[in-house]
Amino acid sequence: MKYNTEQRIKIAETFKQAYGQDLIEELKGELGGDFEDVCVAMLTPPRLLDVKELNKSISGAGTDESTLVEIMCSRSNEEIQEIKELYEKEYECSLEDALMGDTGGYFGRLMRALVQGGRDTDDVDYTRVEEDAQKIFDAGAAQLGTEEAEINSILCVRSFDHLIDVFAKYEELSEGTSLEDAIKSETSSDLQDGFLSIIQCARNKQKYFAMRLNKAMKGFGTDDSDLIRLIVSRSEIDLGDIKDEFQQLYEKPLEEAVESECGGDYKRMLLALVQGNH
Repeated sequence: MKYNTEQRIKIAETFKQAYGQDLIEELKGELGGDFEDVCVAMLTPPRLLDVKELNKSISGAGTDESTLVEIMCSRSNEEIQEIKELYEKEYECSLEDALMGDTGGYFGRLMRALVQGGRDTDDVDYTRVEEDAQKIFDAGAAQLGTEEAEINSILCVRSFDHLIDVFAKYEELSEGTSLEDAIKSETSSDLQDGFLSIIQCARNKQKYFAMRLNKAMKGFGTDDSDLIRLIVSRSEIDLGDIKDEFQQLYEKPLEEAVESECGGDYKRMLLALVQGNH
């Protein structure tokens, strides 16, 4: 792409100053479908794009839990705080209230914990690593039923570096069972997806996004909304590394996957973003 996100946003601001019209609204009036969605996403500041996607996920009939999980599990404390401020400004409602009004049970508790944006940033505390691993083991594998709240309190608060050591210690305690496998056997549905997403982000965030991209393109039809969000939102952060992980996982370039699974003008836009990250 010829212009980066900052430059594109500056172009939109200059357009408004020169012509008194909102460039995004003008594009919406002239374009349609996936091509419109890509153009609008590329002109939207990254955190505002997150806000729009979160609101879309909890508006109308049904909830898009997978998008909630993707954004809330992968953003930093600072990004979560910015998202919360922008959400309230955009929709006159706190993000926490919006999430609580649309999610419930243990999954709702997971969302409430993540929206606090309070993940530790301290160095690994090796004494606490053993305590946390034991708590997770006692909350699941060591008893009949799973104490999801205990797992939630650790996965949503500890730093990713700390969690990596917790995962290794858990595997020792469980005699070779990974925490991922334990989560799969002890939880289900959206909560399972949330827990697994946190674990995957802690282990390798770029691999997590590569898996999300593959999921958006496999099966019957392409989830264009997910594909657009993932490529646009990561294009100037770590898309080059995500491409490497995609190649390793699926033994084909991300460009090839996009080329074969997408169609129309929007495919060219996405390919330009992907090819611009080496």
